[in-house]
Amino acid sequence: MKKIVMLFLVAALVLSVGGCAKKAVVTPKIGVAIYKFDDTFMSYVRNQIQSAANGKILLSVQDSQYDQPKQNDQVDQFLVEGDTALAINMVDPSAVSVIIDKCKTKNVPLVLFNREPVAADMAAWDKVYYVGAKAQQSGTYQGEIVAEYWKAHPEADLNKDGILQYVMLMGDPSNTDAKYRTEFSIKAIEAAGIKVQKLAEDTAMWDRVKGQEKMAAFLTANAGKIEVVLANNDDMGLGAIEALKAAGYFKNGKYMPVVSVDATPPALDALAQGTLLGTVLNDAVKQGQATFDLAYALATGAEVKSDVAPLALADGTVDSTGKYIWVPYVKVTKDNYKDFLAK
Repeated sequence: MKKIVMLFLVAALVLSVGGCAKKAVVTPKIGVAIYKFDDTFMSYVRNQIQSAANGKILLSVQDSQYDQPKQNDQVDQFLVEGDTALAINMVDPSAVSVIIDKCKTKNVPLVLFNREPVAADMAAWDKVYYVGAKAQQSGTYQGEIVAEYWKAHPEADLNKDGILQYVMLMGDPSNTDAKYRTEFSIKAIEAAGIKVQKLAEDTAMWDRVKGQEKMAAFLTANAGKIEVVLANNDDMGLGAIEALKAAGYFKNGKYMPVVSVDATPPALDALAQGTLLGTVLNDAVKQGQATFDLAYALATGAEVKSDVAPLALADGTVDSTGKYIWVPYVKVTKDNYKDFLAK
């Protein structure tokens, strides 16, 4: 009889434990990896994500230090720790398939942001999403700023040949944004009826110091010939301005138009000082907020089609697939830069 009672007790305990296991609550957590913390623009995106998450959900934010294998390891750790959604700012967007496969295996939704992967990778799984801005638009706006200046300032044509001679500072050549900003800025200038000649083009990898070094080299090789400087982001543009200052520009009437992208606070300062002709607002606050909103909805089990799409910002757009949220760019010049100083 005692054995029978004991068996019933053991069975009851097993059922009790099993019942508890079934009722175990998974704590929502979001794992975030940033391609490198010392990128000025991404620091503002990161700050917004952290601010939005404060008191709302557990968040782990990691610096991938411009190292794709390190980022892959960080994703592995997020998954081991049971994160319920990931938000990844890729080091190398062309390597995203590895991370998609990792998340797919664990059925953990993935939000990619700011560094856009190719469409084929986005189509590989129905739980991968992207938040960013259309790089073609940023390049077009850069070109329009240059074209407006060129037409209003005939003295900008230094050799009076009717051709705009320019140099280009590119970001990571494997990055979609870098490619489109480079391509569409020039297309916009040409669309305005202006002939162009590329004197030099090189990558400064989004970095201010490298931008300064590359610009110094451009000036040495093309002394007195450069009429416009285009940079894929503000950090490189500000680096170019430092090189130009060292070469005697921005004083005694010697000027060089420099146009970049992001509208970071240091770039707005340069606009106020008159050393930067224009930039294009890549809205870090709205990108960070949209990234968090989407990741939060996914981490907490929201239905994407019905719940996530409305999270798009009022002036943002969600594409027809429901997998992309686009935050619009805005042209920023001396005429309107004060509107963005608080950003």
